[in-house]
Amino acid sequence: MYPDLSYLFHDLLGTAPDNWLSIFKTFGFVLALSFLVSALVFNIELRRKAREGYYQPVTVSFTEGLPATGGEIFANALAGLLIAGKGFYAYQHYGEFRQDPASVILSAKMHWIAGLIGAAILAGITWWDGQRRRKNPPVVVERPLYPHDRLSEMTVMAAIGGIVGAKLFDLFDNWESFLKDPIAALASGGGLAFFGGLVLGFVMVVWFMGRHKIPFWPTADAVAPALTAGYGFGRIGCQLSGDGDWGIVNNAPKPGWMSFLPDWMWAYRYPHNVLNEEVPIKGCTFQYCKELAEPVFPTPFYEVMMMIVVFGILWALRKRVKTVGMLFFIYLGLIAIERFIIEKIRVNVVHDVLGFQLTQAEIISILLFCVSVGGMVYVSKFKKEQA
Repeated sequence: MYPDLSYLFHDLLGTAPDNWLSIFKTFGFVLALSFLVSALVFNIELRRKAREGYYQPVTVSFTEGLPATGGEIFANALAGLLIAGKGFYAYQHYGEFRQDPASVILSAKMHWIAGLIGAAILAGITWWDGQRRRKNPPVVVERPLYPHDRLSEMTVMAAIGGIVGAKLFDLFDNWESFLKDPIAALASGGGLAFFGGLVLGFVMVVWFMGRHKIPFWPTADAVAPALTAGYGFGRIGCQLSGDGDWGIVNNAPKPGWMSFLPDWMWAYRYPHNVLNEEVPIKGCTFQYCKELAEPVFPTPFYEVMMMIVVFGILWALRKRVKTVGMLFFIYLGLIAIERFIIEKIRVNVVHDVLGFQLTQAEIISILLFCVSVGGMVYVSKFKKEQA
């Protein structure tokens, strides 16, 4: 396992683990890359749909030559305060920051003098740049914008909603731990529920689309393969870091049909996992020196494989399915089935629902599958081939 990038480079290049690269946690690094992967696929699909006539450009007016506004100066001053204040604090307390970057980034810990200097510098630069670009009189220009021109904004909306939603849903599943130590639970970099991220990320993007008059149904179809690609890539981070999203204990012998595959694909102890669970590894002198007492199903790896299959299906269908909105509901059905299946061998909190023992993800999977079936019936009857 690679709890941070120093462990990865130790395996690849033989460098010492627990060096300065340890501030870059593997899960967070891969999570950031997963948003970029999702945005890339989304961009490809948005542009294709624009060429096929699903979108018409919206003319937007911009005023060039205005000085920096008070809001811009304040926002950059705040950024300077956080970057300089927390950056200098992390430098002075490197051991603490390396151990748990989230405890510094998501707290009030800061070097205030450095932060105020940073705020003043960035605020000054923002004011100076506004004066440099100032025109008298300002010039109003009009520019046609397609949905793919707003991709960076939609990605930010999805990232904010996704991370907040994933955290909130995880807190719901671990309510007692949250009540015992709310600050630690909120500041922790771990504990992210996929369906929570999907729901709130979806809400944020739909709100943005409505605000900017972006058609919903063709965009929903465009985002389906993008969400699949991003989720599958993100699960790589779960597997590489050993973030606790593993399966139940698996002491069964490896099936004969898997004999040519590595043993870890069937059962794995997640040595050097980022949670530092459960038993010490003999002879290990690193910071992360524990592994699971018993082997478990490597469910993040299975989900990566399953997402490759789902992505392949959606990618193959994206030009063949002509009913607008249908691909999105196919996506919902496929991920509902995938997640319901994987929950059977995953460690998770179980809830009592009408006498049935179900995990949060299983409950949402059932609801999503119902929405998928109902949605496919709806769009097949009421939607035309073109948006």
